[in-house]
Amino acid sequence: MRAALVIFAVQQLCAGAGTYRWELPKGFPVPRVPLDNPMSIEKVKLGRFLFYDKRLSANGTMSCATCHRQELAFTDGRALPVGVTGQLHPRSAQSIVNVAYGAALTWSNPGLHHLEEQVLIPMLSDRPTELGLRGHEAATLAAFHSDEVYRSLFPRAFPKEAGPFTIRNVAKALACFVRTIISGRSSYDRFLHDDQPDAISESAKRGELLFFSDGTAGCFRCHSGFNFSDSAFHNTALYNPYPERNLGIFEHTHRPTDLGKFKTPSLRNVAITAPYMHDGSVKTLDAVLDHYSAGGRASTNPNRDNLIRGFVLTPQNRIDLIAFLESLTDTDLLRDPRLSDPWQH
Repeated sequence: MRAALVIFAVQQLCAGAGTYRWELPKGFPVPRVPLDNPMSIEKVKLGRFLFYDKRLSANGTMSCATCHRQELAFTDGRALPVGVTGQLHPRSAQSIVNVAYGAALTWSNPGLHHLEEQVLIPMLSDRPTELGLRGHEAATLAAFHSDEVYRSLFPRAFPKEAGPFTIRNVAKALACFVRTIISGRSSYDRFLHDDQPDAISESAKRGELLFFSDGTAGCFRCHSGFNFSDSAFHNTALYNPYPERNLGIFEHTHRPTDLGKFKTPSLRNVAITAPYMHDGSVKTLDAVLDHYSAGGRASTNPNRDNLIRGFVLTPQNRIDLIAFLESLTDTDLLRDPRLSDPWQH
C-alpha cells in the first residue's frame, strides 16, 4: 500500500513535467545554473526524493535531511553534526536555504562554487565521514534501480541517458532540488516589499535602523544584500589562536593572513538556526551580540577583520536588534509542502 501511494505521488508530481519555472520572492534574481545541469521539474522531483532517502548513507541511518531539517530552516540544531560512524564534524551544519545564491558554498573552502560538486562531499568524504557512501556506491545505485519510484524518476530526469543511475546524476538531481530551497517570505520581506507597515513590530523597525547603521551595530557590513550575507570570508576573532581542525580558509590557501577566516552565513531564519558560528560555540542570539559588541571574544587576534570593531548597546538596543533578526524568519519555508519529505505522503 505504501509503495502504491508513493508511486501515485510521483505520478502527480510528474504531471506537467518540463522546463523548470522559478517562483521567486520580490527582489530575488534568477539563480545561476550550470549549463551542464539545467533545471527541470523532473530533476527537482528526483532530488527531493533523494534528499530524504536514508539509503544514501552507508548504513541506512542518515539522509541529507538528517543534518538539514526543514523545520529548523534546513539546519540540525546541533553544535556539530554526527556522521554515520559517530564521528563529529568539526564545523556546524549550515543552513542550505538560498544556497543557490552563494558565491561560496562551505564554511572554509573558497574554491568550491558548484552545488553539483559540493553535494558529493557529505556523500563520499571520509575526513570526516558523513554519509559514508564511499565504497558503497554500486550497492546504493542497485537499490535505487530496484525501487519502483526511482525506476520512474531517474529516466524522466535524464531522458537522454541509457543508464541514468549514476552517482553523478544523483548529485545533479540533489543540486537541482537544493536550488529550490529559497526563503524570502518573512515578515520583514512583507514589510519591505509588500507595503505592510504592520508586518513587523516597532521594536523590529528600530532594530533595522541599528542593523543598517554604520555608526552603531553595522551588521550590514558583512550581512548585506537580499540574502544578508556577502559570501566572503572573515576572521571574527572567535579564538586566538584558532583550534587546529578549524583554521578557516588557511587550510586551502596556506596564507597566514587567512587563519580563522570563515564564510559569512546568511541571517535569514537566524532566530531558529542556533547554535551559531562555524563551530556552534555561541548558543543564543544574545550571546552573538555579546561577541560582536566586544569586538570578538578573542579581540586580540592579530587577524581580526577590520569590520569587527565593537560597539555599545543599550538594553533596549539589544531587544530591538533581536526583534529585527526574529523578523527574518520565513514560517512559510518551514512548512512548505514542496520541500517536505515525499516518502511520507
